[in-house]
Amino acid sequence: MRHCYALDLRDDAGSIAQYEAHHRRIWPEVAAHLRRHGVLGMEIYRLGTRMVMVMDTDDAVYDPETMARSAKTDARLREWEALMWTFQAPTPWTPPGEKWTPMRRIFNLDEQPLAT
Repeated sequence: MRHCYALDLRDDAGSIAQYEAHHRRIWPEVAAHLRRHGVLGMEIYRLGTRMVMVMDTDDAVYDPETMARSAKTDARLREWEALMWTFQAPTPWTPPGEKWTPMRRIFNLDEQPLAT
């Protein structure tokens, strides 16, 4: 399944550069955690301070609640999330206490009729 999430960055060029640098090579424990919980692929795109994450998952393995619980019990993952939060900011539509917010798909070319 494909998931799409949004999050903002703090509006500071130096901070944004650091955030991007951290994502050129994420911590091995973070990558292992994602893969272990059924994340098959993940990409993050940025425009200004707005980020969009596209995540493809193996639905036989992926369970967001289980993944979140696992992250909360792992000291290294908590450290990564705390570090990332120094660069991140919730969108205006993000519920209190949350970070990456699910986006709603409004268009899919595959659902459009073929031209005749």
